[in-house]
Amino acid sequence: MEELNDTISQMLQKTGLSGIYTEWGTKAVILLGILLVTYAATKIFRHLVIPALQTISSQTKATWDDHLFNDRVLHGVCRLLPPVVWYMLLPLAFPDMPELLDILRKICMIYLVVVSLLFISLLLNTLYEISSHHETWRDRPLKGIYQMIKLVAVCIGAILILSTLIGKDATSILAGLGASAAVLMLIFRDSILGLVAGVQLSANDMLRPGDWITMSKYGADGYVTEVTLTTVKVQNFDKTITTIPPYALVSDSFQNWRGMWESGGRRIRRSFLIDANTVHFCSGEELRRFRQKGLIPEEEEEAPERERVNLEVFRNHLLRYIQHHPGIHPDLLQMVRMLQPTAEGIPVEIYCFTRTTEWIPFEALQGEISDHVIAVLPEFGLRIFQRPSGEDLQRTKQA
Repeated sequence: MEELNDTISQMLQKTGLSGIYTEWGTKAVILLGILLVTYAATKIFRHLVIPALQTISSQTKATWDDHLFNDRVLHGVCRLLPPVVWYMLLPLAFPDMPELLDILRKICMIYLVVVSLLFISLLLNTLYEISSHHETWRDRPLKGIYQMIKLVAVCIGAILILSTLIGKDATSILAGLGASAAVLMLIFRDSILGLVAGVQLSANDMLRPGDWITMSKYGADGYVTEVTLTTVKVQNFDKTITTIPPYALVSDSFQNWRGMWESGGRRIRRSFLIDANTVHFCSGEELRRFRQKGLIPEEEEEAPERERVNLEVFRNHLLRYIQHHPGIHPDLLQMVRMLQPTAEGIPVEIYCFTRTTEWIPFEALQGEISDHVIAVLPEFGLRIFQRPSGEDLQRTKQA
């Protein structure tokens, strides 16, 4: 180091400089050399190393390396070179000025911590992109976990910068922060709870972006658009946005409709109130008429006559109707049942699943089945129970 300074000093003395001018001229030449080395190292990395890495990654079948070696990440690595070079070479310029050298190296260290944090942020963003394109991980709520890692990295970086400024070891600062752990827990309460909730949601596969969830407590009924460290965004069907804390999804109950989508069928569960006064035993003439109209299947024609109730024949007809309907899923439960009679009539419930899970086709199919039920009831001598309206009472009074 001294030999380098002496050599440069002798060269400058030959040019006519002497005394203090020679000393500062030597330092200026060395600083210029350090800048040239930094410039050369940066240019070599940008124009030789980066293209070589991108060429190699483009020739592989995997896609993750294309994201990992993109321009943003590699330029982030390139930003690490100047502070490292300056930190290593600055002692050549200021061997006899330890105080100034210490200040300059602290500045380099702080700069290195800052650009390292920027690189970590870019790297985590790239990892999130890779996981969002991966078939296994793209449906996992990993954004909150990456945000928590960023937060931890920023905290560590702040401690390193503080330790560099005050000239103390980072472990002693951490020991001092241990006394204020309760305050830190209070400040970062939502972030810590969000991290724990995010891990639970991901590990138990409770929630994925794109799921349709219902959570009445928060007025949420729609699709999950984003899962972050502190919020879960749900776009409701009225296009409003509801934000829910992630830990609320773990501590409270919510309804996830993903199972319905994966099963391929959406449930129809609709009951119709039958007027109990219209239920009666079928006469032989009625049974013959049912057979003529196809309301009783042909295989039952040869069965011995027995007392049949029109409500039973109606339920059997509805069951055959949904079993042969092209829009009803044949592999899922199909049932027509009579529920507990009430003061408003006898409920007959249709329970089945459609082949489609889309909302509009589902409502159209459900309406079609309801129309058929209401229209076919009079064929069995049955009537839908309906509370009398003012017009009905007026007609009764006139009669």
